[in-house]
Amino acid sequence: MSINKEQYLIIKEQLTTNAVTLIAVSKTKPNEDVQALYDLGHRAFGENYVQELVDKEASLPKDIQWHFIGHLQSNKVKYIAPFVYMIHGVDSEKLLQEINKQAAKQNKIIDCLLQVHIATEETKFGFDGPSLHEILVSGRVANYTNVRIRGLMGMASFSEDQNLLSNEFTLLKSYFDKAQQAFPNGQFDTLSMGMSSDYTLAISKGSTMVRIGSLLFGARNYNK
Repeated sequence: MSINKEQYLIIKEQLTTNAVTLIAVSKTKPNEDVQALYDLGHRAFGENYVQELVDKEASLPKDIQWHFIGHLQSNKVKYIAPFVYMIHGVDSEKLLQEINKQAAKQNKIIDCLLQVHIATEETKFGFDGPSLHEILVSGRVANYTNVRIRGLMGMASFSEDQNLLSNEFTLLKSYFDKAQQAFPNGQFDTLSMGMSSDYTLAISKGSTMVRIGSLLFGARNYNK
């Protein structure tokens, strides 16, 4: 078993104390590793690649909550719509429309997070502040009756500069607080920010959900 059981238990206790949800990022990891963490009682797993997620869902326990956390192309939504628990990286209204369309075909409602671009790298995706504000105040989100917007997601810069990361997390939290006003029914409750290298800082800035992979599963081998 290549998962770090001790690290998992430490993180789990830490997150439970802070009422933060752990998404175990299992991308590129074998089914055996997912099963090992499942056997410890964990149920929420995050995947970045559609085909890998489809393959894992077919062969792993059916009560796993699969979170799609990568960049999702509109033409791939149909493959995960039947079973996905939450889609994190909704970075455009076009994608939101497609998720709503495919969810309707499945006669279900899919939980989603709107992705906000807060990092210095241009390679990351997401709404900027003005476009996020526009879609929320426009009222158009109410038209997507098979989508439930649960909150925001953001990825901080790939940097060791704690001040930079702190500022980015603080910015995203401010967007989250403002966006909550557009959802008075209380469904807008999730702020997903923080990964293995910066999750403690993210929690201190208000994160309610963190995405942790390498601390649990070890480094990834993308050349397999």
